[in-house]
Amino acid sequence: MKTILSGVQPSGMLTLGNYLGAISQFVNLQNSSDDQELLFFIADLHAITVPQDATILRKNIKSLTALYLACGLDPNKSTIFVQSEVKEHSELGYILQSLTYIGELERMTQFKDKMAKQTQGVSSALLTYPVLMAADILLYNSDYVPVGVDQKQHLEMARNLAERFNSRYSDTFKIPEPLILKSGAKIMSLQDPTKKMSKSDKLDKATIFLLDDENIIRKKIASAVTDSDGFIKYDVDNKPGISNLLTIYSCCMNLSIKEAEEHFKDANYGTLKSEVSDSIIKVLKPIQDRYNEILNNNDYINKVLDTGKEKASYIASKMINKVKHKVGLGRF
Repeated sequence: MKTILSGVQPSGMLTLGNYLGAISQFVNLQNSSDDQELLFFIADLHAITVPQDATILRKNIKSLTALYLACGLDPNKSTIFVQSEVKEHSELGYILQSLTYIGELERMTQFKDKMAKQTQGVSSALLTYPVLMAADILLYNSDYVPVGVDQKQHLEMARNLAERFNSRYSDTFKIPEPLILKSGAKIMSLQDPTKKMSKSDKLDKATIFLLDDENIIRKKIASAVTDSDGFIKYDVDNKPGISNLLTIYSCCMNLSIKEAEEHFKDANYGTLKSEVSDSIIKVLKPIQDRYNEILNNNDYINKVLDTGKEKASYIASKMINKVKHKVGLGRF
């Protein structure tokens, strides 16, 4: 049985990019085979690498859980849990720091990017969070980790630390492999289609959020950056805006890019934007309806998270005990 693990930070609302590029494909993985262990966690420890309002963070944890479920993750087939409720994540993260070199962390691209955005100092957690991410992965002997292109560097660190630990203390961890989600793996900003769509984008109209209503979706797509050529073609280098809209449409309608191009071959940009909006609304409306039902059912959400915590803790405790023994921690 193969183990697949992924986590999402509860810092801000999930985007269309999160859904098309990751969560919808997690659901497909979940429903494709019974011969796999699927673990999906709310990465609240990663969220606090930058300042968070405690009340909002707790609200986001609940909201993200409800969205996971509304999007189709099934607690009977997948383990859904909150990262901080499984203490072994922090324990293994600290142990792995003893094997990690400062230079490795300082070279991480995302650290340099995030550091540049900080206005009031940089926390040490922002530097070391790739080690915690490695702990998240290795704690469950993950075979595969779904990653976007921008996360491959972090997975490589997890692989390096696993190999380093195994070499120093004997075979303990599996070496995880990336599971690159190809189609729709990178939905771009509507206002700057050279950048990935982000929930932290300062321009609200650059991002479609999963809970945006129909009117907001249509306005955001209508204002999406295109070009002045007037013809619809998938060409990321020369027509990034149009290419992004075609990607969104193809993912929402479950078509190939070529099929999407063929569909719009005689259309204008107005028609393209209108139909892209329709396709997004068609995908998101059922999710939004289900989300509103789940969000008001605290008993159900708590049951899902309690069950997930129990299962994740059982797996994690066995691994951390093995690691501590090999490192020499604890009583004689």
